[in-house]
Amino acid sequence: MKKTKNRWLIAASAVGIHISIGSVYAWSNFTTPLIDQFGWSASQVQFTFSLAILFLGLSAAFLGHFVEKYGPRKAGLLSAVFFGIGITGAGLAVNLESLPLLYIFYGVLGGIGLGVGYIAPVSTLVKWFPDRRGLATGLAIMGFGFAAAIASPIMEVLIKSVGTANTFYILGISYFIIMLLSSLYLEKPEEGWVPAGFKEKVQSGKVKVKEDLAQLTANEAIKTSRFYYLWIMLFINVTCGIAIISAAKPLAQESIGLTTVEAAALVGVMGLFNGFGRIGWATISDYIGRPNTYTTFFAVQIVLFALLPHTTGALLFQIMLAIVYTMYGGGFASIPAYIGDIFGTKQLGAIHGYILTAWAAAGLVGPIFAAWMKDTTGSYATSLNFFAALFVVALIVSILIRRDISKLRAQNASKGSDNTLAG
Repeated sequence: MKKTKNRWLIAASAVGIHISIGSVYAWSNFTTPLIDQFGWSASQVQFTFSLAILFLGLSAAFLGHFVEKYGPRKAGLLSAVFFGIGITGAGLAVNLESLPLLYIFYGVLGGIGLGVGYIAPVSTLVKWFPDRRGLATGLAIMGFGFAAAIASPIMEVLIKSVGTANTFYILGISYFIIMLLSSLYLEKPEEGWVPAGFKEKVQSGKVKVKEDLAQLTANEAIKTSRFYYLWIMLFINVTCGIAIISAAKPLAQESIGLTTVEAAALVGVMGLFNGFGRIGWATISDYIGRPNTYTTFFAVQIVLFALLPHTTGALLFQIMLAIVYTMYGGGFASIPAYIGDIFGTKQLGAIHGYILTAWAAAGLVGPIFAAWMKDTTGSYATSLNFFAALFVVALIVSILIRRDISKLRAQNASKGSDNTLAG
């Protein structure tokens, strides 16, 4: 008999991939060195990051079917190749002093590696952890959230000691090795596999397992209203979250009078809440359910976004900001488990890929809108009021999807009773 792999090592492998690709959030470490070295404008250098996030969303959507067809190992290896070439190639672009090559390598190829690497392990984890879906996906996606905190100091040291190009070479090769080794351990569980003792716990009533509402393919899922409800909820949560993240430093200076250095330190600390929120809220969602988790996100953030611009107490401001950061990260970590709950695990990777186009869209919309409101009104306060209104829309959508889920559950129950009577 084939030996079953350790599911916690599968989770560790997923974290290895996510910690590697999540380093994209530390891109700002390269901004000043590249501007100083070549005289490129800030917007030209920043476009590299925007391009990477755009291709993350596109590749997650278009290559989701690849993940389902060929499995997590081949998808992980494909991600390792693209991301490794992308980062290493960025070093070549710096040596050749070519901005277009930087866009192609880091933005396009690196971005494709990002998208495939993001979804490859997540759908597999849901299958390995039928008892703890939220916890499992939260672990991996927490790795993505913490990656910048881990990578930033390493990048700073490398850039100062060996230069920008060599930093890209070292990181590209290192990430390729980590992702290669992580991918080689990834594997789907056998059909019908459950953790040891799980069936007994279910039979004795110690563990209650809610059946997935349906088992749909990705093409079937996108024909349902539930798919678009999920898309809208993720889009609004990310748009508002990314906007406040991009504006957190000046907002802290405006609202509570922090110095530039203090505000920068606050932003760094808040990044930890983004990471902890991913594992924390995803785990909580296993207990209170995904619908309740998302309704909580929106109800709480309506209040927080409305109050933040008017809060002058430093401690209260920082607590409110920390909660927003946890819910931003928690939205990412809970969505794969939510997809599994309502669409099943048949093609979870492909559906997750389609849903992540909301991230790509929000990554472009959120920061641009916040900056435009600042330029137009002279303050970030107006944009936060607008985002509070957006959360009202998200709250309504979270209630609509709950109604949809209740109807479907009732239909499933009546079909089950009909089959029992027929039997």
